[in-house]
Amino acid sequence: MGITHWDDVQKWRNERGQMAGTWSNLGSPAGSYRYGVARIELAPGEMPTPAHVHGEAEEIFYVLSGSGLTWMDEKAYEIREGDCIVYKNWHEAHTICASDDGLDVLAFGGREYLPIGELPRGRSAWSITGYFEVQDGHPWDREPELVWPDPEPERPPTIVNVDEVEPIVRGGRRRRGLGEAAGARWTGMRHIECDAGTLTGPPHVHSAEEEIFVVLEGEGTLELYGDASETYPVRKGSVVARPPGTGVPHAFRAGEPGLTVLAWGTREPNDICWYPRSRKMFWRGAGVIGRIETLDYWEGEELE
Repeated sequence: MGITHWDDVQKWRNERGQMAGTWSNLGSPAGSYRYGVARIELAPGEMPTPAHVHGEAEEIFYVLSGSGLTWMDEKAYEIREGDCIVYKNWHEAHTICASDDGLDVLAFGGREYLPIGELPRGRSAWSITGYFEVQDGHPWDREPELVWPDPEPERPPTIVNVDEVEPIVRGGRRRRGLGEAAGARWTGMRHIECDAGTLTGPPHVHSAEEEIFVVLEGEGTLELYGDASETYPVRKGSVVARPPGTGVPHAFRAGEPGLTVLAWGTREPNDICWYPRSRKMFWRGAGVIGRIETLDYWEGEELE
């Protein structure tokens, strides 16, 4: 179906050298396709990964609670609850570290698959320029200790807090484009607050874009539209994945206490979005919206 809850997902503890943290893979149990989201819980002083750079995957972190630091190319910056941090691909080396009150974050990004071939019997692998030997162990074991500097007085534009982004208000819905405000290029993140009974947006379905939703506060329902409409209860900690091309429109409706949802998605230029209630289609790459008069593709066709 594409829904899970972070309390139902198995956690694992990762400790290796200077790195430590508690991880939860939320995307796969929710049915995500090429992209994912992980929850990383850090005790005071813990750092989950070495400073690293991704080739294709743009990462967006969202701080659920606590505070800490993020490392970006030899500099440190303070991060806190409600922060959205964009780590661009082929950009700065980055990681995070928890302060005295711990740190709890969501990490959204693509699943990278290296285009290489491996020869397991000879323990080697090749790339476009040659080959290299496959070694035992883990690359993190070779990492030199990372010494954290004092935080910079000003944060870079790739870190924004929910309170710093002006919401777009429509009816009982307040939507903040966190990813866009922080300079995301290939993916996006929106923080959506809904009053009781309000939809997060019009029901829709994507042809190419993948979406992942995490409920931050309140409760409500996930509504699926189609030949057999379905509803599923959601609450704080619910994770919903909507892979591309399902053909099933979706939306969230806030319950009595209201609903706050974090919506992450890819920005696919070839995506087509269908809105069944208004019969509109949005061609994202062209920036064109049109209304469809019929869904019968046989209508008007000569068969003889």
